[in-house]
Amino acid sequence: MNLEELRKQIDAVDDRLLDLLNERIKIVQKVGELKHRNGTAIYRPEREKAILERLMARNEGPLTDAAIEAIFIEIFAVARNFEQPQRVAYLGPEGSFTHQAAENRFGAMSEYIPLHSIPAVFKAVHADRARFAVVPIENNTNGFVGETLDELARTDLKIVAELYMPIHHSFVSKAQHLHAVKRIYSKDIAFNQCRKFLLDHELDLIEYIPVESTAKAAKLAAEDPESAAICSHIAAKLYHVPIMFENIEDNHRNRTRFIILSDFENEPSGSDKTSILAKLSDRPGSLYEFLRSFHDAEVNLKKIESRPAGEDADFDYWFYIDFEGHRDEPRIRELFEKHAGEIKYLGSYVQNG
Repeated sequence: MNLEELRKQIDAVDDRLLDLLNERIKIVQKVGELKHRNGTAIYRPEREKAILERLMARNEGPLTDAAIEAIFIEIFAVARNFEQPQRVAYLGPEGSFTHQAAENRFGAMSEYIPLHSIPAVFKAVHADRARFAVVPIENNTNGFVGETLDELARTDLKIVAELYMPIHHSFVSKAQHLHAVKRIYSKDIAFNQCRKFLLDHELDLIEYIPVESTAKAAKLAAEDPESAAICSHIAAKLYHVPIMFENIEDNHRNRTRFIILSDFENEPSGSDKTSILAKLSDRPGSLYEFLRSFHDAEVNLKKIESRPAGEDADFDYWFYIDFEGHRDEPRIRELFEKHAGEIKYLGSYVQNG
């Protein structure tokens, strides 16, 4: 076959795909009408997981599992907007890593609301200005994001999904040479994640200017030709700042875990994680006894992190805990009943990463 004949075959397949996608959207719209009448949540991560697992199981290639996931996550996002327009608040500005994480799950059609603090992102959902919030919760280099844990302690919002995303930093500047750079803009965490690069290139003695996001750093570097920024390559392209060096992070397996929050709860998926805050009495053995209950119930703990309880408490602490399982499972329900006065439930959701 020649190229023209092959292109005609592709066109024919594309026509069939378009017809099938329109057919799918028509069914989705009917589902949306039912959900609206019943007050059911539009975003169902456990249902999307089940669809992906079914498609991957029947796939005979050449599409890989990763390709199937990438294609269908965008289809899911488009479909949700036909059920109900999606408004998503995130820690901005545009081009930030959190923006990338939000678009990864909610696609190109959703409406995005960039906000400049984590408390503001939570408040946008509480005030019904957005349906979802996307914020970082931890990084495998720098640990937990304190502001997110503090807001989880104060909020009634639930974690409905999590997303792990690789974080790669670029060194960008409009300066002609590295020695012409007199100051560097970035988020404080990014400076820490790129310490070795900065030392190796003798940039440790110039001025570091911390800003609220790496995207803001790129914007400032675009306006200041004697400066540089540590930011994502997407932010560099967005603000038209040349990239001098890519992948400058010390840990090339650098990843951030993001959480998606809303006001509904997920159904069990069969592979879930539950997050809680444990506020324990200040006496010897209280933490041991609490954790022993999980051991006795054969519940696998994934993470535990202590955090000061707040401004009004003198060095009191609570514990953020992730564990395998869904709150509706009998053994998990028994744990919640046993420790009813000690647990604040944050959500059960499909386990990733």
